[in-house]
Amino acid sequence: MFQALFLIRNSFAQSSVDTSLVNRKMLGGIIAVESITAVTSLAGLSVLWYADYPHSSFHLFNDNKEWLQMDKVSHATAAYSIGKAGYNLLSWPGVEKKKAVWYGGTAGFIYLAAIEFMDGFSAEWGASLGDLTVNAIGSAAFISQQLAWEEQRVLLKWSYHNSKYAQYRPNTLGRNLPERMLKDYNGQTGWLSVNVHSFLADDSRFPKWLNVALGYGADGMLGGYSNPAEINGNILPSFERTRQYYLSFDLDLTRIETKSKALKNFFNLIGFIKVPFPALEYNQNNGWVLHSLYF
Repeated sequence: MFQALFLIRNSFAQSSVDTSLVNRKMLGGIIAVESITAVTSLAGLSVLWYADYPHSSFHLFNDNKEWLQMDKVSHATAAYSIGKAGYNLLSWPGVEKKKAVWYGGTAGFIYLAAIEFMDGFSAEWGASLGDLTVNAIGSAAFISQQLAWEEQRVLLKWSYHNSKYAQYRPNTLGRNLPERMLKDYNGQTGWLSVNVHSFLADDSRFPKWLNVALGYGADGMLGGYSNPAEINGNILPSFERTRQYYLSFDLDLTRIETKSKALKNFFNLIGFIKVPFPALEYNQNNGWVLHSLYF
């Protein structure tokens, strides 16, 4: 992220194109706020995620088969969402569209690459090439749509509900709600939220704000690769690890018409969250399951 912000500043200093429409004061403020936010969040993550584990020399780690790939889904969604936010922030002061797409859109990849660098010095994990790959996919999902359509027709979204598993391994799955939202992949669901109207004729009566969402989740996981039978002499219950697939509706809040700038900004801020709706689930253990309201 820091490299992206540095490139933004230098590109305007060296460019021969007319940048008179760019609000440089606002741009400088955005860069300052993003830098402070990145440093603060990385420092907080260092305490929340790494504090309980010893450090090591930098090394790689293959975690592609962990957590039934739910961690990879979360990585891609995070890279996409940060890139989308980065683009919106750079658009406010009038940054030229393609520059805003590329510099803002890659912010997620760069930020998450910094986290991978931190992982590389943890004895518990290591830098993951698989994570870097899905981070790139998440960023590319935003950039490619913005360049092709100048809008996001397929959104990568996230939702969370408390699971029953964190109580058995709080050090691994989280001891409180913020930790569980970050660590407990049993409670996370990744979504592809498709805006149907954007693929139809302009005069279509299909609601502009109503999306169809395809979700992926996993359940029954007490460990990355497998579930331990006991921890520190305490016998753990036996759970079957299961992949889950969902079909639901969603709202694209950014397409809801409003004259309120504050409301528009709020909708953009929370746009990565899948809106709760009824959902149809399929999993290999129970077959089809209907949820009256799924988070």
